[in-house]
Amino acid sequence: RVQLVESGGGSVQSGGSLRLSCVASGYGFRDFCMAWFRQAPGKAREEVATIDSAGDTGYADSVKGRFTISKDDAKSTLYLQMNALKPDDTGMYYCAADVGFARCTGRWVNRYWGRGTPVAVSS
Repeated sequence: RVQLVESGGGSVQSGGSLRLSCVASGYGFRDFCMAWFRQAPGKAREEVATIDSAGDTGYADSVKGRFTISKDDAKSTLYLQMNALKPDDTGMYYCAADVGFARCTGRWVNRYWGRGTPVAVSS
């Protein structure tokens, strides 16, 4: 079965950095679209960054230039390097996979979620 396990969250001050990891198992990691989402308290979950099977990436406007998504296919691990963190970046960060779909279309037809890792940024 598909499993996604996130780690790396924590508490940092504004301007700091964190690196999130997501270890995947149970499917062909390298073949499908992967992404990071986040959900702030009281707000809807939003897509932060995507990476497809070819390594093409996409970012929400709010994180462009500060966050970098990457993956290591040999380790079945997805990463999110977060720099210049702001209090608005606070929330639960989730790893997601669209199993069966090599490109990230935004439709999320067969999405699997991890349980999330918390990020808190203080001013």
